[in-house]
Formats: sequence, C-alpha cells, structure tokens
Amino acid sequence: MDGNATTMHRNVALLSVASTIAPRVTTSEEIDLRLAPALKRLRLPQGLLQRVAGVHERRNWNDGQRFDDEAISAGKRALAAAGVQPGQVGLLINTSVTRKHLEPSVAVRIHHGLGLPSSAINFDIANACLGFVNGMTLAAGLIDSGQIKYAVVIDGEDADDIQHNTIERLVNSDLARSDFMSEFASLTLGSGAAAAVLGPADAHPEGHRMLGGVTRAATEFNDLCVGSVDGMFTNAKALLKGGLDLVVSAWKEAQRDWDWKDMDRYIIHQVSDVHTDSIVKATGLDRSRVPLTYPKFGNVGPASIPITLAGESSTLTKGDRVLLMGVGSGLNTAMLELAW
Repeated sequence: MDGNATTMHRNVALLSVASTIAPRVTTSEEIDLRLAPALKRLRLPQGLLQRVAGVHERRNWNDGQRFDDEAISAGKRALAAAGVQPGQVGLLINTSVTRKHLEPSVAVRIHHGLGLPSSAINFDIANACLGFVNGMTLAAGLIDSGQIKYAVVIDGEDADDIQHNTIERLVNSDLARSDFMSEFASLTLGSGAAAAVLGPADAHPEGHRMLGGVTRAATEFNDLCVGSVDGMFTNAKALLKGGLDLVVSAWKEAQRDWDWKDMDRYIIHQVSDVHTDSIVKATGLDRSRVPLTYPKFGNVGPASIPITLAGESSTLTKGDRVLLMGVGSGLNTAMLELAW
C-alpha cells in the first residue's frame, strides 16, 4: 500500500508515562437510580451498564478540579520520571477531546502550566479516542527527523457535563427506547488524564523503543458516533461492525511487516465487554494478555490507552513486546508496537 499507512521508527523511545486518576467514584448503580423514571417508562431493566458494557464504575473530578490542571499534573510527573527538564521539550501535543472553548487551544494552557519554553511547538490534535496514539506517532516522526529532541503527549478528559446532560435529557423527555440506546455509550464515559514523554532512544537506553505500526481509515462511517458536550449519539450495532471490520482488515494487512500474534501485552482502547470480546475473538488475542480498566474507570476517551499502559508498566519487564491498539469514531484505527 502506498502512502503513510505503515510507519517504522528508527530512534525513538517512550521514556515515561503517567496518569491522573479522577478521585470521585460514580457507580453504575448511582446512574441507574438517576435514570429510574426513564427506565421504568421504557420498561428497561436496571444493570444494563454492568451487564452489557461491563462498566461498574467510572471516575469524575471533584468540584473545583479542572481536566487541564490534572493533565498538567500528569505531565509534570512524566517529565520528572523521564529525567527531562521542561526547557528541553521541543513539542507538546494535547489530544484531549474535552475542551471548554474553541479558542485558544487546550495546549496553550498546558504549555504554560508545564513551564515549557517559547521554542516548544504546542497544539491540539483531535481524533476521537485515537488521538493519543496518533500524537505519539506524530511526535516520534519529528524526533526521528531531528526536528525535536523531546516531546510531551498529553490528554485530559472531563465526562461530567455530558453525563449530566444525557441523564437530564433521558429522564425529562419523552424519548423512545431506540433514542435511549443511541445515548447509552455516553453513560460509560469517565474522567482522567495522562501524559507520555518521548525522546531519542540512543540517548536513553533505559527507554522503551517505539518500533512503529499501522493506521487505517474507514471514513464512510463518519456519522455512526457523533458527540459534543450536549451528548453522544451512537449507532452501536453498525459502529461495532464497522470498527471490527476495520481492525481485522488492518491486522491482516499489517502481517506483511509485523508479527503481533504473540505480544506480551495488548493495551487496547477501553470501551466495553462487547467491544473487547469481539476484538479478542476476531484477531485471536490471548485474553489473559489484555488488561482491562473500563470496569472501574469507564471509557476515558484518548486517555484510556495511556492510563491502562501506566497501570501495567510496573508489571512489564525489559524485552516485553507491547501493542497499543485503538479505534476512534470516524472511523480510524491505529496499532503501535513498543519494545519495553
């Protein structure tokens, strides 16, 4: 295949990854109680979030906490763990879906909060739940080319508004059961933040090599999951089929250049039991090597993959092979291999 659908990195390492776990636990039982009038009217049982999605809890920020402040916190810890000073950073990429306004970018406040130099390029890159992996790939290309030495890829998400707005609409309007189910995925979302620091592998033998990966698009499905702060509306059945077909196609095409059938860990985007079971079955993954965070944290958008990777990092040993895998609304998919 021509173009840039397959990338290979020569001299890039993941130096650190850090997460900020939102402190307030919101259980699915609590959401069921708030939805009780709608569930009763539509004759739907309680416990759908647990039984269908496998999401038992999600996290939210406390009053007064800002998603970008918590992303800054994760970024500071990631820089400290990598042994990189703010003045050495040449690039900051914010991949958050969450934003409180259209301008300026979320990146500018994070750039200031991290104390990065005026020479550090900073911008937002948005690609739904795939943004963080895309940001890592973009930053790695700039490091490989010699344009920059160190990069911070960062993300912060706040699900409070969309959860509140969705529940209010479902309870206080005369929606049909099909309308309810189209907004079901909004109730699985959670809040959190994460950051990663990338740098040249030859200068950091202790780092984790970024080897490369693949990206593929099926943008004919651009209207299957459309979201804003007011709500997220999803054709779940069509989205699952389209996403699964895209992942399997990318997986098979990648076999020309990559052998991913026996990785030590598969860090997949955290969506639901249905999504995970389908991906595992279709690609033949070893389920024991697929860690799950959505049961406790929900779907934290682009932060899901780095949060899961940060949680797994203490269990990985030198030489382990790790594959990051994600699908983003639109549809896009990406797979990126790390040598731990």
